[in-house]
Amino acid sequence: MSALTFTPSGIYCPVGDFYIDPWRPVARALITHGHADHARSGMGSYLATDIAAPVMRHRLGDIALDTIRYGEPRQIGGATVSFHPAGHVPGSAQIKVEVAGEIWVASGDYKVTDDGLSTAFEPVKCHHFITESTFGLPVFRWSSQADVAAQINDWWADCAAAGKTAFLGCYALGKAQRLLTMLDPSVGPILTHTAIENTNRIIRGQGILLPDTQLANADLNPKEYPGALVLAPPSALGSAWARKFGAQETAFASGWMALRGIRRRRAGDRGFVISDHADWSGLLAAITETGAENIYVTHGYTDIFTRYLNDQGWNAQVLQTEFGGDEAEDEAAA
Repeated sequence: MSALTFTPSGIYCPVGDFYIDPWRPVARALITHGHADHARSGMGSYLATDIAAPVMRHRLGDIALDTIRYGEPRQIGGATVSFHPAGHVPGSAQIKVEVAGEIWVASGDYKVTDDGLSTAFEPVKCHHFITESTFGLPVFRWSSQADVAAQINDWWADCAAAGKTAFLGCYALGKAQRLLTMLDPSVGPILTHTAIENTNRIIRGQGILLPDTQLANADLNPKEYPGALVLAPPSALGSAWARKFGAQETAFASGWMALRGIRRRRAGDRGFVISDHADWSGLLAAITETGAENIYVTHGYTDIFTRYLNDQGWNAQVLQTEFGGDEAEDEAAA
């Protein structure tokens, strides 16, 4: 019997009787991270890293949630499981499942570059590797975080000099906090939409350091914060709330900004190419480091990426899932 099988409810371990990131209600769910397409409501019980747990409780409410530390082995029925850093967002994990010497790793979402905020990605040796392919095309190659930070801060400074508020669209968990660590507070005040500040509060409560921010709620007077940068979910850009700030420029921070067509559709003034997912080179590096011969490709450019892997000598196949990417949260892109 294989350690993991693929069912209509999700990735299933028969000997442990648990699912990994299931998309249908099940009795026992092991969760890679807190984004809405991986951590869904309705499960009988949840297991996630101790770092991911506070955000999951904030988002899912009063759930039966047990926690595990990175690298801690745990026996669940006939399976030994452990969680290993995925580098995607704080607390994100790859889940290793070992049954009778057969090792599988379900990676969830991951990136291989160290952003200084999330626990850095850790390659895990295995026989079978389940990988995302959100950016599984050669066109997706990320610049260094320092270069993107310089681009964002220069744009912000130009907006401030022109008497404009800079609005930067990003999703609330992971990207917003990463951007905060990249911003130069000497340029001006940093304001945050309520959805982002609520997540910041959870992250800060875990002892993770973030720069000071000001909640931009209905009580805030924009005139008291000239030269500000506002972090907000993309759905809030152009809203009545945003328009009260007067003269402004908008930008999006996303890996999708590498595609000209998507930049145009977003209709922002700028697009900054930065993602919490692995780029083309990162995906290939991660797969190579696992030593796995069998690769299962989930959400993203699954067909193209799978064909490439097979051409390069791996035994790869597409795995149909219901992971929707971080955009499922109505918060820009990956």
